Amino acid sequence: MAFEVNKAAVLGAGVMGATIAGHFANAGIPCVLLDIVPPQLTPEDIAAGESGDSPAFRNRFAVSGAQKLAKAKPAALFVPENAALITTGNFEDHMSLLTDVDWIIEVIIEKMEIKKPLLQRVAAFAKPEAVITTNTSGLSINEMAESLPEERRSRFFGTHFFNPPRYMKLLEIIPGNYADPALISEMAAFVSERLGKGVVYAKDTPNFIANRIGVYALMDAIYTMIDMGLSIDEVDLLTGKIIGHPGSASFRTADLVGLDTFLHVSNNVFELLTNDERRSVFAPPEFMKKMVANGWLGGKTGGGFYKKADQGGKSVILSLDYTTMDYKPQVKATFSSVTAAQNAPDVAGRLKALVDAKDKGGEFTWRTLSALVDYACRRIPEIADDIVNIDNGMKWGFNWELGPFEKADAIGLEYWAQRWQAEGHDLPPLITNMFAAGFKSFYETRDGKRYYYDVNHKAMMPVPRPANEILIPELKAKSGGIIKENADASLIDMGDGVALLEFHTKMNAQGPAIWQLMKFAVEETERNFEGLVVGNQGEHFSAGANLMLMIMAIQEGEFDEVAQMVRLFQRVNMMMKYSKKPVVAAPHGYTFGGGTEVCLHADRIQLAAETYMGLVELGVGLIPAGGGTKEMVIRSMERIPESVKTDFLPFLRVAFEAIGMAKVSLSGEEARKIGFLRPTDKLSMSKDLQLYDAKQAVLGLAKAGYRPGKPLTEIPVMGRAGLGTIETLLWNMQEGGYVSEYDRYLALQLSRILCGGEVELGTKVSEQYLLDLELEVFMRLLGQRKTQERIQHMLRTGKPLRN
Repeated sequence: MAFEVNKAAVLGAGVMGATIAGHFANAGIPCVLLDIVPPQLTPEDIAAGESGDSPAFRNRFAVSGAQKLAKAKPAALFVPENAALITTGNFEDHMSLLTDVDWIIEVIIEKMEIKKPLLQRVAAFAKPEAVITTNTSGLSINEMAESLPEERRSRFFGTHFFNPPRYMKLLEIIPGNYADPALISEMAAFVSERLGKGVVYAKDTPNFIANRIGVYALMDAIYTMIDMGLSIDEVDLLTGKIIGHPGSASFRTADLVGLDTFLHVSNNVFELLTNDERRSVFAPPEFMKKMVANGWLGGKTGGGFYKKADQGGKSVILSLDYTTMDYKPQVKATFSSVTAAQNAPDVAGRLKALVDAKDKGGEFTWRTLSALVDYACRRIPEIADDIVNIDNGMKWGFNWELGPFEKADAIGLEYWAQRWQAEGHDLPPLITNMFAAGFKSFYETRDGKRYYYDVNHKAMMPVPRPANEILIPELKAKSGGIIKENADASLIDMGDGVALLEFHTKMNAQGPAIWQLMKFAVEETERNFEGLVVGNQGEHFSAGANLMLMIMAIQEGEFDEVAQMVRLFQRVNMMMKYSKKPVVAAPHGYTFGGGTEVCLHADRIQLAAETYMGLVELGVGLIPAGGGTKEMVIRSMERIPESVKTDFLPFLRVAFEAIGMAKVSLSGEEARKIGFLRPTDKLSMSKDLQLYDAKQAVLGLAKAGYRPGKPLTEIPVMGRAGLGTIETLLWNMQEGGYVSEYDRYLALQLSRILCGGEVELGTKVSEQYLLDLELEVFMRLLGQRKTQERIQHMLRTGKPLRN
């Protein structure tokens, strides 16, 4: 990766520009954020004594954009402190700040007559080797490039981030006619590794890839809805999670984006692409025009396809009846096809079940999906050179589980083609050519590697991916790749002397089968490997212990069996902590309860940027008993200066708050602030590269001459003195109404472990002593009726109970 960005600049401090600047800050890259000078002083400015020369006035837009980052929902910054990496200013006074910038991104209003003059000014200030890009969502890249000096054109292209930039993986790179291909490749590698983006390469056509296909899909769903007489609620049921789309489905997504923004993108195609065979689909139906006229634009105007209302003192959601233009109470949509499809094991099975169904749900799914496949096929090579860029664009930009070509394979490409032709349609040339060459699917998997049909080579080619990406299915497909596995976990050979322990249960919830394989994994690693990675490529690292197993054991009165399970978990975590070979945990997504406890016992944590760690057991009336409470005590003690001999409470507060308040980090970096990480733990911006990074961390530890530690026996605790102080504080909190009686009881039980039980101040205890306390307190709480109620409520509703 030759291209490197040590300093960036964003021009335009609106929501998109500011959040792009914020994501550079998340990556540790200093960023300049500039915007226009406000057009005039306001009465408030004058009252505050500001003038047209005041920096507070002239920099207001950029400063305001940066300040909003810390308050954004969802959070734009990993931690609020990242805002310090952003320098604000304006286009009139601070263009000189661009002279040492490596990457300058223009993110101003979507008007060519405003963009081109600004880019020309930027070219005069930027250093010769700087890269200049535009974040336009659909304007011509070539037209902008041609407005620049000729020597600048090879380092100018489009980089279209999706909103919000921190969370949306997609970055569309639009090279246009002039960009240097070598630079484009280097840029793609940089944004993948340092910004965590998934890159697709788009042609210079209106709306590029994801918005072109995504807006078509939504507009076609709307016209199909009208034709079939379906409701907005019914269409959102049919276009949401059941087909592998986000829960916001179609109309909730449009409300989030804003109807005006959505129709701007749609109109862009309608006006500019007169040869599009489905052009009429991009013209809004009459009811949507009325919505715009009424100002019903979505969440930002208080109502769009849905709106909140007060009925009898309760907040309810109303949905639009587009036939009458009235809002009415939602009626739960149901289709027998949806009910049946929900039994399928994955999205491919659900799609197949839906298109085969004979009710309106099945008809709607077939009509929209079949048309989508045809439309996507006809967009190659217009908007992209291959099917992979289109599929990835939809998965990364619209959060679809499957792209349009993957959906076609899910229902069977031959099935699609036969039914499509039977309805009187012509097959798109792409599929005709595929069938003629003997290929019956867009993708295939051989030896764990994925291949796609390449239209240029007329052959199956390996799906492109980052050079350092490790794919678990590919590892498993190799001879000897799976060392040992059971229904819940696998031990896999990663190569280069590193083993991988993978969880693969629902939500990667843990139980005895995983812990048994963890034990084997440590033993096998000590015998035959340089080290071990604990990681997986599921949606989440681990949602914690399997509560269902626990509540079933309680109902059978098998408390001894539960105690044995906890002991097993403690034992394998301690085996991992003191293994003769290094262990690196690679958490991502939900890393709750037992998931965090596993990580706390690893030598290193190589966490993904979007990792949500938390010891959340108190939410179900328990305490972390797999060694998590013990590890938080140890981390607290590590922070105590040698001069402090007895008053450990200020340092234990970190552990007490993390566990007692069931804190969950809102990013990997925030996990450090909560106290879950040590300075040696690192963050991977790209989840795709996380397993590679974790593997390199293992090899680095091994090469450095790794030596295991020994179980600690001299951990100082506060004993009864600390317990007395905490008990007084908790009593005052209950009296003040801040905690319930049972919350106070739970916190006191937690404090018994944190303070080391009923011992004298300054007593030194061992790790095993604290583990025994964990088990004792855990089993005591498990026997409490209110704890059992909390567990059952969590299993039933997914939400904590305060009883």
